[in-house]
Amino acid sequence: MRDHSSTSEIGRESLPDVAALRTDTPGCEQVVHFNNAGCGLLAAPVLAAMVDHLNLEARIGGYEASAAREEEVRGFYTEIAALINCEPGNVAFAGSATHAFATALSAIPFRSGDVILTTRNDFISNQIAFLSLRKRFGVEIVHAPDAPEGGVDVAAMAALMRAHRPRLVTATHIPTNSGLVQPVAEIGRHCRELDLLYMVDACQSVGQYPVDVAEIGCDLLTATCRKFLRGPRGSGFLYVSDRVLRAGYEPLFIDMHGARWVEPGRYRPVETAARFEEWEFPYATVLGCAAAARYALRVGVDAIADRSPALAARLRTGLDAVPGVRTLDRGPRLGAIVTFSAEGWEPRPFKAAMDARRVNSALSFREFAQFDFGDKDVDWCLRLSPHYYNTEEEVDRVVAAVADLVQGRPGGTGGTDGPR
Repeated sequence: MRDHSSTSEIGRESLPDVAALRTDTPGCEQVVHFNNAGCGLLAAPVLAAMVDHLNLEARIGGYEASAAREEEVRGFYTEIAALINCEPGNVAFAGSATHAFATALSAIPFRSGDVILTTRNDFISNQIAFLSLRKRFGVEIVHAPDAPEGGVDVAAMAALMRAHRPRLVTATHIPTNSGLVQPVAEIGRHCRELDLLYMVDACQSVGQYPVDVAEIGCDLLTATCRKFLRGPRGSGFLYVSDRVLRAGYEPLFIDMHGARWVEPGRYRPVETAARFEEWEFPYATVLGCAAAARYALRVGVDAIADRSPALAARLRTGLDAVPGVRTLDRGPRLGAIVTFSAEGWEPRPFKAAMDARRVNSALSFREFAQFDFGDKDVDWCLRLSPHYYNTEEEVDRVVAAVADLVQGRPGGTGGTDGPR
């Protein structure tokens, strides 16, 4: 990344020159990438770190390459720790946020009648995992209600904490299906007061907002690296607090990396969050994640948190002015995810029409968010998620593309697909 800075048109915080950031992002020359909530575009240093290690593996061997890069591999833990304000020993690598979440859940000794207290906006895979635990162990799932303005009603959730004394409290910081930003630190304060185990899914917030595990007050936090952090696919991490480690929590299927076989009938978990890892690692991916975290820290997470949601707000405002478009995001605080429905269109043809205009987007369906989409009475939406390396001009271009499609002007932005 070039070492010069200026202040962007959108965003009050100092952000390195957007043109330089785009130079670091080769994909910007190919597409308008508004699918950062799915997978961010790799920055050149991330790609270089991965390719360089794969080349080393090809030259000298996989085991030998990881040994030669041992210090750089440790950089994954130090960079992630710096990103979320913890110690490196509290961080475990995972193959995805879902893998991290499931591994953490497996460490909790649920019994019949235990309560999991969650929200109506938790990620689909988390909700399914809770249902699976109910089926297998007989746990009870309690969903805190939403506030009238959107997002969880924290006071009502705190009352449910006191009434049920849940075995686990959990919340998704930013749901995948809307721009909502949940007040996870407020929830955490109540959990600390009542000494309750608290897990946060930060899959969509790491790389988009500052995430401080001390401020949030969580015992466990999961995230991916491929989204707003702009790391490679097939990567994520788990934060494990000191108190959880001291209490002896460990994954159900711990392996030779996370434990020592000290005698024929006994093993001992390692003292750090490494007990939640497995022996085999995709080392090129780990190094790419370290580079992605390093890159985000150099850009400045506060500046990112200022610019990315501001671009999304501009996009939301533009879409609100388009007849036939209904933006769906609700809540007192909205992030860099914009969702909307398009009158007269079916989901896949609409996305295909956006693809034809070289605009990357994603579809969400009711099965992804049964509560939220039920409340909004929609079966699908298109999700757009700009990031700090996108431009105001791209936002306006996307608004124009949506307007052309919804208003039946298929030729307006260079495409031929119409409503079906």
